[in-house]
Amino acid sequence: MAADSQDIYRNLSADDYQAAPIVVESMCANCEENGETRIMCTSIPYYKAVILMSFECPHCGYKNNEIQSGEAVQEHGTLVVLRVQKPEDLRRQLVKSEYASIEIPELELEIPHKSQPGEVTTVEGVLERVHRGLSQDQEKRRLLDPEGAAQIDAYLARIQSCWDLKENWTLRLRDPTGNCYIQNPDVRHVDPRCIISHYHRSLNEKKLLALADDNDQEEPVEEEPAPEFKSYEDAKQEVLHFATDCPNCHGPTEVKMKPTDIPFFQTVIIMSLACDRCGYKSNEVKSGGAIRDQGCRLSVQLREDVDLARDVLKTDTCALSIPEIDLEVGGNALCGRFTTIEGLLTATKEQLDAQSSFFMGDSAESEEKSAVMTFLEKLDDIIALRLPATIILDDPTGCSYVQSLTAPMDDPRLTKEFYTRTFEQNDDLGINDMKVENYGELEVLKEDEEGEEEAETTTVEA
Repeated sequence: MAADSQDIYRNLSADDYQAAPIVVESMCANCEENGETRIMCTSIPYYKAVILMSFECPHCGYKNNEIQSGEAVQEHGTLVVLRVQKPEDLRRQLVKSEYASIEIPELELEIPHKSQPGEVTTVEGVLERVHRGLSQDQEKRRLLDPEGAAQIDAYLARIQSCWDLKENWTLRLRDPTGNCYIQNPDVRHVDPRCIISHYHRSLNEKKLLALADDNDQEEPVEEEPAPEFKSYEDAKQEVLHFATDCPNCHGPTEVKMKPTDIPFFQTVIIMSLACDRCGYKSNEVKSGGAIRDQGCRLSVQLREDVDLARDVLKTDTCALSIPEIDLEVGGNALCGRFTTIEGLLTATKEQLDAQSSFFMGDSAESEEKSAVMTFLEKLDDIIALRLPATIILDDPTGCSYVQSLTAPMDDPRLTKEFYTRTFEQNDDLGINDMKVENYGELEVLKEDEEGEEEAETTTVEA
């Protein structure tokens, strides 16, 4: 059945008295007597379809709860990196599937995929579960294996140290299904301690999700001869074709790309994919230029309908802010896109609404709910031009674009400001690690006899 089937996945509502779980008799894993498993398929508003499962044994009292995603696997895997520094970080809600893996480098801890069921928990709950599992049977272990028990006690003390925030630590959540989240405590602002990125799955991850056959192997990439163009202008008139796999049905298809020029800006690359097998379609626009020497900050005053209709090219690195409502959206929160001011604001509102609706359920404080609802209403007022506002696009690469209504003359409601990037911004873009001169000499680190690291210069011949 499709995940969006209304007959199976009913909307989660307190007024739906007909929604009842399916009761299945199943064996208890603890005492091997028969217990009851209750299964409920539901659709969480503004989130996704999920399958809730609860088992209880009347004989021994064993209980188990589990949540599974009823949605299809996302186009890309998701990697979330959280730097835990404050008590509120421990209270962040965390959603993961059974295919997700968790890593805490400071504890040398790795929880592999399929070792735990999918669940909705908190960051603190991850530590609590590990601590509880290792503490189990410690009394017996101290009698049978005192040395092993002492090592586990020492490790439990390290977990408790992180739990008490005596040191900062990092949680890495990697989910090849793409169905994982860590709550942002303030959806109106950029999360300063959490980074979300998306990646292409490896072959092993595709096998894990049954998206590839177990006997499949990495195929060597055959380089196709590059098309010959007499000039750059000829290249811009040609539509390029590249073979790829469909992200929906994983069958062979192709991506079409074509460079084109935006007046008074630069070259952009238009990409389009249409799968003949399943009908999946996607379109994307990317900046075709190099990273500029300076970052660019674009400010647009929204006063008339034509301001909402301005074309916008937003790169992945471009951050968005609206000072009038104290809104800040990080560069990677919204993917790069070619749209309008109105389309960008609508996409921002939908994402904030979806995040707040899921992470602010019935248990959220009424004041917090009211504040978020008021904030979303102000965003609606801006889109409807009932509330004058200024939208600011800050792109450290300098490759984002907002259409000028009076080009080539100055636009009175559009301001463009160039600035020098900070060291941290250059580091995020990978510029600090680039070696563009004398790159034949690489610096290699080796350990001396005392275990200290020293650098030596090695010449690499091409």
